[in-house]
Amino acid sequence: MSADKENRKDRFVWEPGDVEIKIPEGGEVLWDFDENGMPEDEDLKEDYPTPNSKPTSNEAHFHHSTLRERIVEHLFIGDALRRLWQRGVTDVEVLRSEFDAGGHDLVMSRRKVTRHIQFKSVMTDGKATRTSISLKLTEKPSGCVIWIVVTPELDRQSYLWLGGLPGEPLPDISDFPMAKHTKGNAEGTKTARPNHRVVPRSKFEKLDSIDAVLERLFGNLPRTCP
Repeated sequence: MSADKENRKDRFVWEPGDVEIKIPEGGEVLWDFDENGMPEDEDLKEDYPTPNSKPTSNEAHFHHSTLRERIVEHLFIGDALRRLWQRGVTDVEVLRSEFDAGGHDLVMSRRKVTRHIQFKSVMTDGKATRTSISLKLTEKPSGCVIWIVVTPELDRQSYLWLGGLPGEPLPDISDFPMAKHTKGNAEGTKTARPNHRVVPRSKFEKLDSIDAVLERLFGNLPRTCP
């Protein structure tokens, strides 16, 4: 691998033996660093893969986790609206957040219940035992988190739920540990995120169907289409 890298706006310049990080104007550090201040192997492989190498399924999930989150979110919306239609419910509004400034990805509203939802996804064999949640979500009248368990093919297997009854706020998470940024700063340090808390998976309730999720969101619903 060549030591020289193009000085692009979304990357920094790094040369072997020189661990000083030079961030181009308007850029950001997108790599993690080891204890010696060098880029992690996973990040090098992501940006500079071996020629002609074909990513495995797990590598695709790792390298494209943001895309996976978006796909799973859209699939959930389609599943939810289709199932609501089948049950004769057609008065649900769906609003999507352009960016996660308020701690949520989606707003679903029916009658007097408005749910601000933060989505997460994890693979069926994923090792994730905790997840980061924004404290801003607790400020919403009925904030909740839906952690969707998917197969490598992105088929939904089950759901993990954290939230109160319709009309009630998210349970208090302020006493959980403070989260850290997943990427390091210029010095390679993963700084704290004061407005985020790390909540263990054990605090979530497992739900096996989209019907169970909808009833957590909105309470009692018609069982079948009239």
